[in-house]
Amino acid sequence: MEIWINPACSKCRGALALLDAEGADYTVRRYLEDVPTSDEIRGVLDRLGLEPWDIARTQEAVAEELGLEEWGRDAAHRDRWIDALSAHPRLIQRPLITAEDGTAVVGRSEEAVRDALSRRRP
Repeated sequence: MEIWINPACSKCRGALALLDAEGADYTVRRYLEDVPTSDEIRGVLDRLGLEPWDIARTQEAVAEELGLEEWGRDAAHRDRWIDALSAHPRLIQRPLITAEDGTAVVGRSEEAVRDALSRRRP
């Protein structure tokens, strides 16, 4: 299990606390420092079953600078979104938790973190 976090984020800290309380074995990735490649983002999106615009933080200043609200949200624009997430990792929703069963969740709620925990291998 891996969790992508921004240490300044209260949702990330809450997810880490819950993982620790449940005794989970996980790796922390500070994705603002260890920026994911476009291919890594594609992999996480596949695991999430989401599109890049679904995990984009469109309220960030850089989103406004890029004009994300005007970008198409379809297959023709998918790579542009993914490249933007890699170039500007602040745009990535957090925390992202990759579960042991090959899926992933956006762990913004206790329920989502518990969902990831429930996917541990016995």
